[in-house]
Amino acid sequence: MVNWKEKLKGNPIPWLLEADETQPAIRYYALRDILGRDENDKEVKAAKAAIMTSGPVPVILAAQHPEGYWGERPRYTGTMPALVYMAQFGADGADPRIRAGCEILLSRFIDSGGSLRGLSLIGTPSDFNYCAAGINGAALIDFGWLNDQRLQTAMEWLAQTITGEGVADASNRDTNKRHEKSRNSSPPFACPQRNADLPCAWGAIKVMIALNKVPTAQRTKNMQEAIKRGVDFLLSHDPAVADYPFGTGNRPSSNWFKFYYPLRSEADVLQNLEVMAALGQAKNPKLANALDLVISKQNQQGRWLLERTYKELADTQEKKVFYWYQNSLRLYITGKELAEIQEKKGQPSKWVTLRALRVLKAAYPEEQS
Repeated sequence: MVNWKEKLKGNPIPWLLEADETQPAIRYYALRDILGRDENDKEVKAAKAAIMTSGPVPVILAAQHPEGYWGERPRYTGTMPALVYMAQFGADGADPRIRAGCEILLSRFIDSGGSLRGLSLIGTPSDFNYCAAGINGAALIDFGWLNDQRLQTAMEWLAQTITGEGVADASNRDTNKRHEKSRNSSPPFACPQRNADLPCAWGAIKVMIALNKVPTAQRTKNMQEAIKRGVDFLLSHDPAVADYPFGTGNRPSSNWFKFYYPLRSEADVLQNLEVMAALGQAKNPKLANALDLVISKQNQQGRWLLERTYKELADTQEKKVFYWYQNSLRLYITGKELAEIQEKKGQPSKWVTLRALRVLKAAYPEEQS
């Protein structure tokens, strides 16, 4: 049987293991996920510590207000992307600055009935969307908040929106009656904001990522069923074609086929494969075409390119700028600083290469001796 290393045109691992001050998390994840090193390994611990001292995480933390929020005032929209991106960059959830931000996010992310809010603070059914719920839940779990009762209640509520079981039984009757009505009129993973109230693969992926972070022993019956339904939905179409239901136009978003990082509400083919691999589906024949697509995108060095970025500035630009990371996170940094923490579009990407290797390793494992 062909293993993942034989699928590569070159060996990118030494490149990923470099001590890179612009993307220090890469070395940490390569040691842990690709080489299989333990978290207590000396090199792994040192690599993880470096995440908090160089690269994008300290830049994002420097933009935090003393009260713990990001943005012009203590509202949800600035704090959410800051924490979501730092979680994806491997930041330490025990850091008091991150804990302060998480408390703000958690208090605004969950309403009094335990349901998860979308991008606004109102908490009505029309404000809820699966993408926001999934990425917020995943970030909070990554930062160590799963044992917080508020988050536990919210994750169960999220599962119930998919299974349709128990939503109206939570404590806030008025709020949940509205959610019950919305749930009955829309299928699971439906997105009214972007997809004409049709099931959305982006939302399903984000929710599966979050629910999969709940340890198996802690998953409720609804969570287990929600994961099953999410897997069934994502496998119901070929990810390489992406002909999932879409409500505008006659073809999926082109961003689905562009590999990039970090990701917020949007998803790409590679993230679909990542979550399917995490859920034990990496060898599923229905993913064969998507795996072939990933393999085809590597260059002769066994590296993958960054095919999309959010904003590009000249390396020499010294003037302070308002920089909206994916149009949501305002950072007051210079163009030079931005160039030092963001990979360049069209160039080999350590993040995309790392993600591709994780998927290939799961789909084409080496034989155990």
